[in-house]
Amino acid sequence: MAKCFSFAATQDSCYRYYFTRAGLKSSTTDFGDGTIMHCWIPKRHNPSRPTLLLIHGFGANAMWQFNGIIPQFMPRFNVYVPDLLFFGESYTTRAERSESFQAQCVMSLMEAQKVTKMDVFGLSYGGFVAYSMAAQFKERVGRVALGCAGVCFEEKDVGQGGVFKVVTSIEEAAKVLIPQTPEKARQLVRLSFYKPPSSMPSCFLQDFIEVMCTEFRQEKEELIQALHKDRKMSDLPKITQPTLIIWGEHDQVFPLELAHRLERHIRDNAELVIIKNVGHALNAERPKELYKHLKSFFIGSHPLSKQASHGNASYFEEFALQKLEKFFCDCCIPFVADRVLDAPLYLCMDVELTVLCSTSNQSLLEVV
Repeated sequence: MAKCFSFAATQDSCYRYYFTRAGLKSSTTDFGDGTIMHCWIPKRHNPSRPTLLLIHGFGANAMWQFNGIIPQFMPRFNVYVPDLLFFGESYTTRAERSESFQAQCVMSLMEAQKVTKMDVFGLSYGGFVAYSMAAQFKERVGRVALGCAGVCFEEKDVGQGGVFKVVTSIEEAAKVLIPQTPEKARQLVRLSFYKPPSSMPSCFLQDFIEVMCTEFRQEKEELIQALHKDRKMSDLPKITQPTLIIWGEHDQVFPLELAHRLERHIRDNAELVIIKNVGHALNAERPKELYKHLKSFFIGSHPLSKQASHGNASYFEEFALQKLEKFFCDCCIPFVADRVLDAPLYLCMDVELTVLCSTSNQSLLEVV
């Protein structure tokens, strides 16, 4: 009997609608060499705003990982959210699998969008790509934030006596990061969350696997192998951009030791923030706290973006922006089931914002 309903596919459609309502549109770029990249881009790029690039990690596509922080950044930045190669709608027929190649493809994508300067936030595997972009394109990448990105791990760290205590081989890591059974999906959630959900029904997990983890399975395994093979600290370049390293205190995927190692490697340009009582899935367990630190790092560096993102914003527009931002943070409601899979599943209520200003400089904010 054919399946009549897919929870994961329905949630994916909701996120697509949510991104569209937030002011983004889907865009696909063909490089002409067998490589096609998909990206969520602003419906209108505002040249007076800075650009922020959000790069996802392993798991589902970019929508699932950044839905929790998109509304807060949209009013102040031109936000671009690509799907890395072999995730979402991005793929290549070329043989390269390194994070360096991923970084080059993301930069080619931004060039196609005529974006010449950007700040970058990379989450987990996306942090490897963000770091490589910062190293390769020093003049084009400004501030860099890395979330639980074990850029400093070495090949010798995987195995007996290494920093990875839970996963002892790269083959085992691939089976967990690209789960093909509900039990492997549960293992991934337990590794990613400090407080994993108590109930994870197999039917939901199997549906998620079929929708999100079957396509490009071999290619994703090759991405993991490329990260690990012959990796040495001595080969890692030192980036010079201001860098925020943000980590979960109880990260079991990339242990906290790697955060300190990365801070020592970058030295003066690095700031380390450790979020207590959270694991690897910062974006899922603590989206508000993650946004708070990213806001301080990125928005604080762009004084013009503090204005209500419309050039010369008025006091009333700034006031309205703050209220709308709070609404998005506080008024999300669970969709079908909360934290059944590897991220909280939210569907934000649709809102319209009206600011009415009188000649006596009084304002009325209505969220309908």
